Amino acid sequence: MLSARKAAITGAPGAGKSTLLAELARRGIATEAEGARAILAAPGGMELRAERPLDFALAMFEAELRTWNAAEARGGVTVFDRGFPDIVGFLRLEGFAVPAEIDRACRSLRYDGPIFRAPAWRAIYRRDSERIQSWEEAVASDDAVTRAWRDYGYDPVDLPLAGIAERAAFVETCLDG
Repeated sequence: MLSARKAAITGAPGAGKSTLLAELARRGIATEAEGARAILAAPGGMELRAERPLDFALAMFEAELRTWNAAEARGGVTVFDRGFPDIVGFLRLEGFAVPAEIDRACRSLRYDGPIFRAPAWRAIYRRDSERIQSWEEAVASDDAVTRAWRDYGYDPVDLPLAGIAERAAFVETCLDG
């Protein structure tokens, strides 16, 4: 029986988070997708990110609140693709102050399961239509979001640089323990 209720996967863009979440879902673990990818894929999403990054962060926050509330209503274990502190990392990287509502959520809506970090992994990193960062920017993003999680009192656990089956087994073992 899995004991954690809310865990998250953070880390670098293109480090295999979404692939891992899909595998965990296939194994029967409830997951919540990253809100930013859906925003970027929607009409005007890339422009919002490029031209109004603060509004993009607020849209990510609203999406994260929806996934948080969905997990609360469902109950049981949920593994999130990113979390509230990821938004703080994004804001800091973009040079913005953290709005009080986002800081408040980071302090009060707490993840009680492990926070897994998918470190930047050059061998699998690929740009795509929503993942526009260079390799160097992906590494900087990883540093910023990891620092934000730590600033809010979490101790991210690095995922192994391994195949999807091994990564999923690692997550399952950590959730069980």
